[in-house]
Amino acid sequence: MVRRPVAWVVALVLFVEAFGVAGFNWFLGHVVDRQHMSLAGLDPDVMATSSKIGGVVFGLYFLLCGVVALLVAVRNRAPAGFGRIVLVSSAVVHGLLGAFVWGLVGFGAFAFMMVMLGLIVLLLVTYDAEPAPAEGVGDDAGDGSPVSPSTAPTTP
Repeated sequence: MVRRPVAWVVALVLFVEAFGVAGFNWFLGHVVDRQHMSLAGLDPDVMATSSKIGGVVFGLYFLLCGVVALLVAVRNRAPAGFGRIVLVSSAVVHGLLGAFVWGLVGFGAFAFMMVMLGLIVLLLVTYDAEPAPAEGVGDDAGDGSPVSPSTAPTTP
């Protein structure tokens, strides 16, 4: 099946993305701090600190998403509850980031975000509900022999 490899790939890429986003925002914070840049009169120290904090927060968020995908890959079960919410929110974030990076960065970053969006959605939809057992499957007398309707015990 394709479910487990997709979950492993999503987990790996989300871990790389977590460290990449955190490192990039940390770098931008240093650049703003050293250049004493200001945007619309904002304090450069506040901008540098908020860039670093934002990088750490988004890095931890993508790390959490990666852990959820890793648990899906290891357990080979669908994410449920909080894990499903985290993966759905990650898909939404990748869709929004893809829309933003098209104009700011270019087509390559947009394509990466859309591939990640597709992989996360594929991870979410391939783990559907378990199929119900077919009629008559599993009906046995306990000793491995099938139970016929005439010999089946009845309850009053």
